[in-house]
Amino acid sequence: MPVIPAPPRAARTPALLGTQLLFNVGFFAVVPFLALVLTDDFGLTAAAIGLILGVRTFAQQGMFLVGGVLADRFGARRTILAGCAVRVLGFATLALSLLAPAPQLALFIGGTVLTGLGGALFSPGVNILVADAEQRRAPAGVRSRASLFAWLSVAGEFGAVLGPLLGAALLGWGFVVVALAGAALFVLIAVFLALALPRRTPAAAERGIHGRWWSLRDRRFVAFSALHAADLLAFNQLYLALPLQLARADAGPGVVAAMFAWVSALTLVLQLPVSRWCHRVGAARALRAGYGLSSAGFVVVAASVVVPLDASGRVVAVFVAAGLVVIGHLTTNPTAQGLVPRFAEMLPTGSFFGLLSTCGGVAVLLGNVAVGALLGWTTVPAAAWLLLAVPLVVAAVWAPPVAASAGRASGDENEAGGC
Repeated sequence: MPVIPAPPRAARTPALLGTQLLFNVGFFAVVPFLALVLTDDFGLTAAAIGLILGVRTFAQQGMFLVGGVLADRFGARRTILAGCAVRVLGFATLALSLLAPAPQLALFIGGTVLTGLGGALFSPGVNILVADAEQRRAPAGVRSRASLFAWLSVAGEFGAVLGPLLGAALLGWGFVVVALAGAALFVLIAVFLALALPRRTPAAAERGIHGRWWSLRDRRFVAFSALHAADLLAFNQLYLALPLQLARADAGPGVVAAMFAWVSALTLVLQLPVSRWCHRVGAARALRAGYGLSSAGFVVVAASVVVPLDASGRVVAVFVAAGLVVIGHLTTNPTAQGLVPRFAEMLPTGSFFGLLSTCGGVAVLLGNVAVGALLGWTTVPAAAWLLLAVPLVVAAVWAPPVAASAGRASGDENEAGGC
């Protein structure tokens, strides 16, 4: 009679949340200053900088599917630690490119790509462990509660706030010090995780499941991932289209910084209450509301460029839009991640988490090119904003029915469980 292996021990939730916080501290201490280095040390144009940073983003988001498949095959713990090692190598390469007698652009670009690949390895592994911990939680009963994915978002946002402060404090000693400090932090993170994570974590090979690319075989999930990509494209406009709109309103860097502070404040204050609301109303309604709110944000900006407004009115419109987009993202993103185990059912979840992020990465890469071109189109000044709103409307109509079908094959009819 074959011996059935014992289920892997669950990772402790505080360790996972602390890991997400430290990941974002290390990431945001370094990456926001890449554009500054490319300008000051390498003298590149804005277009060249945008291309390099776009490649970095795609190396992370676009490769999530590969990272998820590797996590399914070798286990979440191994891929998380491998991702930390790759990111350490990436940050060290960034520093090395500036320590040479003359700055080495090729080496710097290689370092930026490695930082993205590191995230593509460890982020799906973290999602797998969070989903595993979520499924092992005691039932909430009649009390609504925030999902662990919502807590993960809050922990990550704290890291996103603290990271740039750390990087800015170190930048006075030069970017080399910033990059090496980021590398040292990820070394410490890797040591911590090597001790904190259980040695046996979910892996397809350990569970006797053979095969690859499970998510690509599920047409429902492929459709859902393609529709949900509109959310990441919308959220990415906090860093592209909305700051450009503020610049057109003659708003200075202080106003842009205030917008990001507004976004962080909304995330920290509203993520957990929004997640509890999602748990009460169910996945389908939460998705419909979230996509609708984000779409409304872009409609607000579209109206502001058509209706004659003064500079202050256009700034207010951008802040309103940013708020709606963020609240929409707080609603849809944890909900979509919480649905992944229901789509996967008894299959490994790594490739499913990977596909969800990879579709978003492709949408950002292609969508930003289109949005950037349309922002300069004076014939229809609202075209870029309507282009961003339309995919969200489509997602609001089509994604909820697909989400409601998740888990039906195994008899799971509890729609609220996906939040």
